[in-house]
Amino acid sequence: MEDDVTSESGRTGGGGRQRSFWRELPLLIGIALVLALLIKTFLVQAFSIPSNSMQNTLQVGDRVLVDKLTPWFGSEPERGEIVVFHDPGGWLSESPVPQPSGVGGAVQEALSFVGLMPSAAEQDLIKRVIAVGGDTVQCSRGGQVEVNGKPLDETYLFPGNTPCDDKPFGPVKVPEGRLWMMGDHRQDSLDSRFHQKLDAGTVPADQVVGRAVLVAWPLTRWSTLPVPETFEQKGLSAKAAVESAPAVMGVAGAVPFVLWRRRRQLNAGVRTAVGAEPQSRD
Repeated sequence: MEDDVTSESGRTGGGGRQRSFWRELPLLIGIALVLALLIKTFLVQAFSIPSNSMQNTLQVGDRVLVDKLTPWFGSEPERGEIVVFHDPGGWLSESPVPQPSGVGGAVQEALSFVGLMPSAAEQDLIKRVIAVGGDTVQCSRGGQVEVNGKPLDETYLFPGNTPCDDKPFGPVKVPEGRLWMMGDHRQDSLDSRFHQKLDAGTVPADQVVGRAVLVAWPLTRWSTLPVPETFEQKGLSAKAAVESAPAVMGVAGAVPFVLWRRRRQLNAGVRTAVGAEPQSRD
């Protein structure tokens, strides 16, 4: 006697298993699409690089993965990070973006909806954060970009570029909650330097979509996008300097008082020793 094979649907035989799979396939596809949509909305999204403004760090056609989760926890972009942000107004051309058509266009729209491809309609920019709220940033012709008086060693610049010879600027005090953005291909980037009539060239931090963390495509260019070491130098943060100032001033003010009191005590001790009379014994 042969044992019957029971499928998950309760039917017997190999045919039942196959029918069960095809019945569940739409559900699996639906779950996959929902998960992809959630990932795109809250976790990671792919973006395509459309211009030369971030060369050589990013090349035209690169696909970068952008971390969208961190901003949900209230974290704001930091100096040195490469971020994708919405056009704050006036940065991009007002001309309409060509839309894909036909079957290919429909496929691209479907894949971009769930985050598997960049959208052709997205009007976002990608730049490097140079300064954050509270910072003072400036750059003179022939010099380096300075943040809070600290020069940046910008080894990431496009070969042959200067930090700002084509467009010197500053000093600019970045308002709280805003960012100063610049491209790595400095002579081919319409960044904060060229939009100073619009909020001093700064971008609202809440317009940042997320931080670009990885070049995912093409595979030959797979790489992470860390913060350059120059942004880790001591004393770069204006906030840290302001926060430590009261403590430093307090110590500086206390030292003279302590020395003055110590001197008074020593002088009093000397006077007591000199003025004391020996006691006679009967």
